[in-house]
Amino acid sequence: MPEWVIYSTGFAAQAMFSMRTIYQWLASERIKKVIAPRFFWQISLFASFLLFVYGYMREDFAIILGQTLTYFIYIRNIQLIGSWKKFPPLSRYFFFAIPLLIVFYSATNDQNDIEKLLINHNIPTWLFILGMFAHVLFTFRFIYQWICSEQKKISVLPMGFWLISLSGSLLILTYGIFRKDPVLIAGHLFGSIFYIRNLILLNRNDQDN
Repeated sequence: MPEWVIYSTGFAAQAMFSMRTIYQWLASERIKKVIAPRFFWQISLFASFLLFVYGYMREDFAIILGQTLTYFIYIRNIQLIGSWKKFPPLSRYFFFAIPLLIVFYSATNDQNDIEKLLINHNIPTWLFILGMFAHVLFTFRFIYQWICSEQKKISVLPMGFWLISLSGSLLILTYGIFRKDPVLIAGHLFGSIFYIRNLILLNRNDQDN
């Protein structure tokens, strides 16, 4: 696979993640309160799919694991805000099936894709562990968010979400620097700024209340 195709896919995914972050930030700044608008979750789903494909092309299991864990949480949030049924039926089947088909193909083809992902000689063991931990931590923010949202039956972005986001993002940024991965570096350097801003907004709201 040509490198320009791989990196174009990765940067497209990060551009979409950045777009959703900017939109969420502007929407929150407008009312001086952290909110989770519908567009945030919709663009997250598209971006997650692209980053999943990027991780597969880069043979980076940490990226794939992180996106696999959050992908269906994005779908659940879209369901909670009542927008999932507005997607055309064919696209709903596509979003559900494609990641599962990619995993199935990786496990059953003759190229040992799963083995290549888990044993990548270009990634030292310590860096592999760091990447796994960073992506799992970063992913845990959406598990935390999902639990909070299910309890309230609405899609919310609580303080803990942003604290975990910032911690995980800084670790992934470190991983990306060691991996010399411009997609991860650009995405998480940019994202950390907005995570800090949302924490400031939430802290002000708490003080006002």
